[in-house]
Amino acid sequence: MDKATLSMLEYGKMKGNVMAYAVSYAGRKRVEELHPMNQIRAIKRAMEETDEAKALIEKGASIPLPSLEGVDYVVSLLNTGYMFTEQDLMAMYTFLNSCSQLKRYMASKGHIAPVISTYASSLDDLSKVRREIERCIQYGKVMDQASKNLERVRKKIGVSKERIQKKLASVLSRHQSILQENLVSMRNGRYVIPVKKEYHKQVKGVVLDQSTSGQTVYMEPDEVSDLQVEMYMLEADEAREEGIVLYELTRLLEAEVAAIHLNIEVTGTYDFIIAKAKYAWSIGGVAVQLNDRGIISVQGAKHPLLLQKMIPLSVEIGQGYRSLIITGPNTGGKTVALKTVGLLTLMAQSGMLVPVDPGSEFAVFSNVMTVIGDGQSIEQSLSTFSAQIQRITHMVSAADRSTLLLIDELAAGTDPGEGMALSIAILEELNARGASMMVTTHFNELKSFASRTAGFQNARMEFDVETLEPLYRLTIGESGQSYAIEIAKKLGMISDIVKRSQEIVSKQRSHVSGNWEQQVFIEEITNEVEPSVEPLIVDKTHRDGTKKSTVPATKFELGDSVYVSTFGRTGIVYKQEDAMGMVGVMIQKHKHQVNKKRLQLFMDKSELYPDDYDLSIIFDSKENRKKRRIMERRHVDGLMITREPGEE
Repeated sequence: MDKATLSMLEYGKMKGNVMAYAVSYAGRKRVEELHPMNQIRAIKRAMEETDEAKALIEKGASIPLPSLEGVDYVVSLLNTGYMFTEQDLMAMYTFLNSCSQLKRYMASKGHIAPVISTYASSLDDLSKVRREIERCIQYGKVMDQASKNLERVRKKIGVSKERIQKKLASVLSRHQSILQENLVSMRNGRYVIPVKKEYHKQVKGVVLDQSTSGQTVYMEPDEVSDLQVEMYMLEADEAREEGIVLYELTRLLEAEVAAIHLNIEVTGTYDFIIAKAKYAWSIGGVAVQLNDRGIISVQGAKHPLLLQKMIPLSVEIGQGYRSLIITGPNTGGKTVALKTVGLLTLMAQSGMLVPVDPGSEFAVFSNVMTVIGDGQSIEQSLSTFSAQIQRITHMVSAADRSTLLLIDELAAGTDPGEGMALSIAILEELNARGASMMVTTHFNELKSFASRTAGFQNARMEFDVETLEPLYRLTIGESGQSYAIEIAKKLGMISDIVKRSQEIVSKQRSHVSGNWEQQVFIEEITNEVEPSVEPLIVDKTHRDGTKKSTVPATKFELGDSVYVSTFGRTGIVYKQEDAMGMVGVMIQKHKHQVNKKRLQLFMDKSELYPDDYDLSIIFDSKENRKKRRIMERRHVDGLMITREPGEE
């Protein structure tokens, strides 16, 4: 799936929210690996798993998931020659005990979760290993009963300590008058008594330490020295016997390394599934139907990151049309609509439950691609428009019938006339490739394009003009307004500017309402875009209801639209008929000489342009028009207008 799209649709942020519900490193690893799939069978299986886990949660069950605390460290050292400590073994014991609990729990939940409950049958609680660890280690220490030799040594240590204590008690009693305190303490692991410094020569023994003030010395009496040496030897024997016990337990674990890895995998899978289910429960997610026919039929959809703010959205694509052209004001929620459909599609294809009404249906796409938000790149010196076009170029090359494209403000950030023409050409190409699309725009011309082009449908985002609040309600089959003037008025724009804006808009609407197809035809020619009006029409009706003649005109006027049978296209007459019967016709900015017998009148110039329309805008280059304006004002040496051969 397209990485840029995952970022634009905040798929990673959604995964981070799921991650918060995982309790083990294995579960978190699975969440990190979560990605949209494109095989319906695998998606349905994953969604079924999540739905079953959600059912367990809704029953109020507390699922005994192992945390795997410390287990990853132990597993990493298996069969490396390392001997595990008491803490390592207790971590493994806790894990195996949790596996046993999880296995018993899932065995009792087959009626609620028939699929995921069976996974627990793969768990091996390693009862022999677990019992042995429990017998040998408690409270983080190797117990006496771990081995007979250890038990024997520890008994000897107990006897030795008792003899030392008795001997020390005798020494304290004899030297009580020269002691700083009547107590026994330890220095460097040896028993000592606190003697006043000036009397230390009265005690036979070794000074091992002294107080900070220097008034007290800590002495090991000779009478207990030999006994302490004996005890040290016994403690060394104890450490050796404990090592033997730990080695045997390590060997038991290493013999079960395959089972341990399988247990970790199974518990990680449960942790992953339950984390998805807990997240689904938190956002009101439900299982949805899936299809591979490009049909999206969603009711009550909410963006997972806007649950408290967003009014549920309903969207239909794929039945009668594959693409929506969405219009409406900037603050009307169009972008949120794209992001909602996009993210929920990715979530559904990841086997997740999504916040929609039950019965909603999503198509499974091989690829979802987006252009949303400000794609300006400072590093690459790209404008928003340039960055968008780069993305759309990539879209065009990748688009097919299994692609969902989400495009925000198509061809914005450039000349409106060229942007509109480019938008239509892009949409036609993507539609020809069979892609499903949701496209937001402010170009009014695209509303008409959607209404007259197979595969497209208009939609508008409802907007409360009074409160300036988006309603997030998508109405399909209708086009929306930008409400720019109304929004400006509400935000305090001075009344004279608002009034003048309304007058200008009123004139514009009056001018273009006469014949929209004529306006598009002119724009397509001047913008070098292939005409969308069907040229193979020879019986056209005038606005007054009369029929156009299908007989070639005896004389074509400059500006007439003609159908050129040689090319199968329409063009504009830029040069009248010459003595040889050749007429100059411009087709998509290319000028041709065509015999008048090959021409048929498509549309009279009176229907295409106002009386005072400057035809040089169509026929001449921008550079030549600029030169002509300069020549009209003054003489400039060397300034010339270049014409092609045959031009007047």
